[in-house]
Parts: sequence; C-alpha cells; structure tokens
Amino acid sequence: MSAARRRPAAAAQVDAGQSELFAAPLISIIAGVDEAGRGPLAGAVYAGAVILDPARPIAGLADSKVLTMARREALAAQIQERALAWAVATASVQEIDTLNILQATMLAMQRAVQALSTAPELALVDGNRAPRLACAVRTIVKGDATEACISAASILAKTARDAELLRLHALYPEYAFDQHKGYGTALHLARLREHGPCAEHRTSFAPVRDWQAPGSAQIIAAQGATA
Repeated sequence: MSAARRRPAAAAQVDAGQSELFAAPLISIIAGVDEAGRGPLAGAVYAGAVILDPARPIAGLADSKVLTMARREALAAQIQERALAWAVATASVQEIDTLNILQATMLAMQRAVQALSTAPELALVDGNRAPRLACAVRTIVKGDATEACISAASILAKTARDAELLRLHALYPEYAFDQHKGYGTALHLARLREHGPCAEHRTSFAPVRDWQAPGSAQIIAAQGATA
C-alpha cells in the first residue's frame, strides 16, 4: 500500500549536506528513505521516501524520534506541500509474518520509492541495509539526523504510522494502541496477557508468539515485569 502526492517534475540540486558526498558527478535528484515501525508488536511497517525541493527549504527537519508529535505533524504538512515528490508505503502484518521484519521493511521501502512521481537518481537510505532499487543507493547510519531528505522521510513514515495506530485503537480499544503505538511496553504486554492477540498483532514476534504457546501467560508476565 502506498500514498503519494504528485507534483510536476523539476530539476533538484544537491543540498549542502549532500554536496560533499556526491560532488562529482553531480547527482540532481536525490530521495531520502526511512522506515517507521520495525520494532512494535502490532501494525504494519511503514516507509517514507522524499525528494526535497531546494527552492522551497523546510526549516527544522530532524530525526522524527527527537521531535514532538505536534512538531512532526507540522513538518509533515510542510513536506507534503513543498517537496518535489513524496510517498509513504507499507508492508502488512501478514507480509511481516511471512517474510520477516527485515525483508518486509525492505519491501515497504521499495514500494515508497517506486511510488514517487519523480524517479530519483540516488536514494539515501537510513541505516546499514537497503532494498534493491532501480537507482543508485547509499546507506547512511543515523542518516535521519544528518540528511534533510532522510529526516523528511522519517517524519512522513512516523506520522503516517502513528495515525494508523490511532485508527487501530478505535477498532481495538482494549489494547491502548493510542498510548504505546504497538511497542512492547509493560502496558501493552499486560493487555496482551489479558485479551490475547488481535488480527493486527505480529505473530512472528516473540511476545505474541509466546502467548499462543503453552505456558505463555507466565512467559509474557516475566517479560512485562522487565519491560
């Protein structure tokens, strides 16, 4: 699944942070790529891809994890309005459980880049693993804190995933998805012990898988005590 806003293609120049990495030959269309939701016990994994417009800079881009929810949402609106191209895509819970979380994350990233209305010449991917793409790829560890386009991608992925977990909370209020966003907190583990997993839980993840096995209540209780 993917969502994108499309704007007319335009030549983008390498920004100051990228120019040192890619000075020769000049690469003009660069997409930042990042994921959100690899670690949670529930919900799809999300990926964002963004090609920024150097003529329409966005102040305050940073790793989505260090921003407040209000700031992320404000920046997400600016990114969607000012970027040359952006897309958000997912890999479902079923794909996570079938492929494993790493391969599902790579799939979501592929879908996000493929959904861009402008094809990038280079993709900067946060972390040390990257999907197979039609363009050149460079991985950057902690790139969401150093490259504006990756920061933008992380913000779109994070805000889209948070919105989805609020939707899941409306469907399954007993799990309090609005509070922990699917992560394995003490609260989430307690609700999982009480109610068992729902259709949006990842059965390949240990706390959910353990609940389904004999003696699982004791296992999850122990994990909850140390979360």
